[in-house]
Amino acid sequence: MCGIAGFVARRDGLPPPERAQLLEMAGALRHRGPDEFGIYRDSRAGLAHARLSIIDLSAGQQPMSNEDGTLWVVFNGEIFNYVELRAELIALGHRFRTRSDTEVIVHAYEAWGMDAFRRFNGQWAVALWNTADASLVLARDPFGVRPLYICEHGGRLYFASEVKAIFAAEPGIQRAFDPRGIDQVLTFWTTVPPQTVFAGVTELEPGGVRVYRGDSVATGRAYEPAFPSSDTEGFRGSLEDAVVAVRTALEDATSLRMLRADVPVGSYLSGGLDSSLVAALGLRAKGAQFTTFSLRFADAEYDETEFQHLMASHLGSAHHEVLVSRGDIARIFPQVVHHTERPVLRTAAAPLFLLSKLVHDAGIKVVLTGEGADEMFAGYDLFREAKVRRFWARNPASTWRPGLLDRLYPYLARSPVAQQAMARQFFGQQLDRADAPGFGHDLRWRSATSLRRLLSADMQARRSGDVVEDLLATLPEKFPSWSPLAQDQYLEVRTLLAGYLLSSQGDRMLMANSVEGRFPFLDRNVAALAESLPAAYKLRVLDEKHVVKRAARGLVPEAVLARKKQPYRAPDALSFAGPEADWIEDVASDAALEQAGVFNVAAARRLLAKCRARVEQGQFSNTDNMAVVGILSTQVLYDQFIRQRPAGGAAPRLTTDVDRLSAGSPAAVVS
Repeated sequence: MCGIAGFVARRDGLPPPERAQLLEMAGALRHRGPDEFGIYRDSRAGLAHARLSIIDLSAGQQPMSNEDGTLWVVFNGEIFNYVELRAELIALGHRFRTRSDTEVIVHAYEAWGMDAFRRFNGQWAVALWNTADASLVLARDPFGVRPLYICEHGGRLYFASEVKAIFAAEPGIQRAFDPRGIDQVLTFWTTVPPQTVFAGVTELEPGGVRVYRGDSVATGRAYEPAFPSSDTEGFRGSLEDAVVAVRTALEDATSLRMLRADVPVGSYLSGGLDSSLVAALGLRAKGAQFTTFSLRFADAEYDETEFQHLMASHLGSAHHEVLVSRGDIARIFPQVVHHTERPVLRTAAAPLFLLSKLVHDAGIKVVLTGEGADEMFAGYDLFREAKVRRFWARNPASTWRPGLLDRLYPYLARSPVAQQAMARQFFGQQLDRADAPGFGHDLRWRSATSLRRLLSADMQARRSGDVVEDLLATLPEKFPSWSPLAQDQYLEVRTLLAGYLLSSQGDRMLMANSVEGRFPFLDRNVAALAESLPAAYKLRVLDEKHVVKRAARGLVPEAVLARKKQPYRAPDALSFAGPEADWIEDVASDAALEQAGVFNVAAARRLLAKCRARVEQGQFSNTDNMAVVGILSTQVLYDQFIRQRPAGGAAPRLTTDVDRLSAGSPAAVVS
């Protein structure tokens, strides 16, 4: 894993990139790649790279070029099938100087152009600068595991793994909130690419490919969802056939991610099915000496220690764990927001920051994780909830059909289905729209939008359009022909996977401590298989991830397989009622709220006071929970990114320095 950055001129007559700017960009990404740093510049373009060395430790430095120095790449991620692609490219006549996956990208683009990215199985954000025709290629992996941001300013196009590197490069770039981005966060819990919360900054869509040449832009895709559109499409085998296929695909995916690294690989272990299965397959691939890492909570409601210890004992792993309290969450929250680079409505990212620090301190650079399983194989209660509501909608007058709601959310101390009358009223909304796009998500989206009541009058006035309607207007052409479950899965991936789970809770918390995460459930072949399966193989009546559970038998203890699903959660608003949150008065004072201009000052202060008053009772509504976290994270973000300009820090010592504006040769200077 690494951090990439750079900028190119999109029109003639601009001065060349300054070395100081490239060093600032690399320095801003130091946490993503502390091992080696490199830059490239010519009269039109500059590239910067911060490397976390994982594959070909001695010869994988970047920026890297082809043989004649006409095509240069900076790359963040891993191409797990690089060995197979390398052999294919050698057969086509390409010659390699290294054994890195980075060099495979260069030659693959030479051989296949934009189609090269469809051949990659991995997680990537790539920038390729072609000096022959002055074109810049930007590409991102199918599910958005690796981030890539873009900003145009003063005739130049800036790009980086994180927004802070763009802001560090050029003080003239505007730093302000985009009301539409804030609106999306208050609806979907995150922004949906290309939207960000910063005005003038966009995010390359997952699976997107763009080629900038002068003032023109060509776009392409590295991935398109392929859910069956009819009963004659997709996986045609029996459920048992599917079990075998899923287990084989996951074995292959985990083995690739376990063995294709020149450093030790560990595994996260939450105590749930997904991480337990990945860890078991990781141990099988490696054979021995396996390391696992778990997150524990001082609050019993969130803790899964019993199942973590059970699985660690089953694996015989060298197990490490960190215990997290509410005070810990409050103490590190400003650091967490510095890395999320967006407001968050949950504190769940904070404990994961401490978990990745545990991994880093143990000397491990890479961990396997179970993210993506719920999206690919229908593991969320949202999918079960939507199925019950659609079933109920076929006979709205039924008194027993809504009784199935009682089987939802068993892990919540204050379950939304605990009071039947209220639950039936809430979940019974919009049943006449059961066939409409977005039906499965509408309750959650509508609940989140109630947070808009806290926005300032100015922010309310600057909001434009309806973010839900705009999202639904961009659905794929085949969306109406997919099963209801496939529609719900697609929207979950589109709205929450990349921006929230893989970014705020994934890449950003891992890379904050220079750790790479690898996700077998998001393997290209696993995802394609999951999409092809009949809905009933994934959600069998109301049994979520049914085919995965069957594939895990014999690898995971029965107690883990049989346990009630408990999604990862963390203490939220009440974390900020103690002395560890003394920073709140700086970022959320009346003056600070007024200056940021996002929230109504009086409403925000009332809610924060209410939070402090409720700490003894230990109860806070879900909406108020999200509101408190959202206010605080937005205010911290304003303080760190808008009121102040992020700086790159001390100039890194360069391992690779290619300066085509100097008198020397175009070859890299390596010290």
